[in-house]
Amino acid sequence: MHETVYENRFGFTDALVKMGADIVVHPHGLQDGPRRVPRRNLEQAAVINGPTPLSGADITVPDLRGGYSHVIAALTATGESTVRNVGIISRGYEKFFSKLAALGADFDILE
Repeated sequence: MHETVYENRFGFTDALVKMGADIVVHPHGLQDGPRRVPRRNLEQAAVINGPTPLSGADITVPDLRGGYSHVIAALTATGESTVRNVGIISRGYEKFFSKLAALGADFDILE
């Protein structure tokens, strides 16, 4: 994956790696390979290999989009996860937690 707009878009991947995901972030992009968009100064790239089993971890939501991936990863991981700062997600997605509960997700929201 290439990111050419926001200079720290892949910061959320650290928590996913902590859970067992095989993600390597290249902060200065990849020099080789076919491209859909010409290389840009702010380019970063992430190489994701999988599937990999995820394990529960204690993680913190960094932002809306990254946090969404943290919650989904925690729900699919084996073991228990603690996901902090989830208020960001509930402000960005309408009825997010009630929708997860309706799908059968097993979680507790602690204040």
